[in-house]
Amino acid sequence: MRHTRWNAGGSRDIATVFPFPMAAAVSLFLAFASSPAAAQETREFPTQTGTVLVETLASGLEHPWAVEAMPDGALIVTERPGRLRILRDGKLSAAIKGVPTAAAHGQGGLLDVALDRQFATNRTLYLTLSVRGDGGYGTVLVRAALSQDEQSLTEVKEIFRMNKFTRKGQHFGSRIAIDKDGSLFFGIGDRGEGERAQDSRDHAGSILHINADGSIPASNPYRGGTGGLAEIWSIGHRNPQGITFDPEGGKLLTVEHGARGGDEVNNPQPGRNYGWPVITFGKDYSGVEIGEGTAKEGLEQPLFYWDPSIAPGAIAVYRGSMFPEWNGDLLVAALKYQLLARLDRDETGAVTNEERLFDGEFGRIRDVIVASDGALIMVTDEEDGAVLRVSKAPTQ
Repeated sequence: MRHTRWNAGGSRDIATVFPFPMAAAVSLFLAFASSPAAAQETREFPTQTGTVLVETLASGLEHPWAVEAMPDGALIVTERPGRLRILRDGKLSAAIKGVPTAAAHGQGGLLDVALDRQFATNRTLYLTLSVRGDGGYGTVLVRAALSQDEQSLTEVKEIFRMNKFTRKGQHFGSRIAIDKDGSLFFGIGDRGEGERAQDSRDHAGSILHINADGSIPASNPYRGGTGGLAEIWSIGHRNPQGITFDPEGGKLLTVEHGARGGDEVNNPQPGRNYGWPVITFGKDYSGVEIGEGTAKEGLEQPLFYWDPSIAPGAIAVYRGSMFPEWNGDLLVAALKYQLLARLDRDETGAVTNEERLFDGEFGRIRDVIVASDGALIMVTDEEDGAVLRVSKAPTQ
């Protein structure tokens, strides 16, 4: 059973709401309707472990791509055309000034946002975005500081730029996971040219690892320049759009797009090769087989895969108090079937069951994070995109 509860007000006659001439009232109404809106509704959904509530915190965002929780509970959200906004107390800010210009080309634009571990004191954040440059388009990572009034970015500095740009518009990656030492892990897709993912001297199709200032961590497998680029952590990834650390144990986990099937969850290890496009559990969109099968000596197997594809957008590990029955489960945002996949794991970390939540109810779910209170925060990648909060329904 599911019901809808509207938070505020019903519809009212425009002449009553706006005590102005009708033309002016309509103009004002349309302007309001086209701008990002505050909370609208809360809906109730059954799950295998109990009933949850999904509250719309904001709507009217243009293809929001990432959300991150700030220390005071506010949310910072990216919009793919190039805007960065803050959602606090049900109100969305104007676009923050000073955000680097993103090239909203194909699947590209302003992508992820991550807050430095010392953000509360140093105001530092990181952004990934696609930009235009020599040869076409590519992914970059920048560091910046958010002003105290939250209206602008300062000290903006590019600390990474992929080495080979192309005019293709797909597979830019790219989310950021910050390790306990403050270093940054992030992924870049194969840019639509699969063979690049097998080249350890090409940033495409890789998980990368840099320090917060752009320097190379000592733990990187090619740090000395032998065998591959110093920034590369692992290769053979088709399009890793989700990356996170498990707060308990610190395991690095990624989720990446397959082609027609073969979406994967991986635990990238330094210097390892995750197979794309030599091995895959998917086929080409035409139906043609890809590569040499599903396994080959020297190439890594995924922890879990989907066939058919769900088109994963992000991954989180649930560690929170609101849903203790989900402790350790993987949460994967999905675009194709417009759902959130919850992957049950046993004590060894193996996936034992999949539950699909909100199938088709909210649109393309692009990002999911776990808030400090244990609730989930999600964004929907739509022209009229929303920020959603998932919480446990009160028991009767």
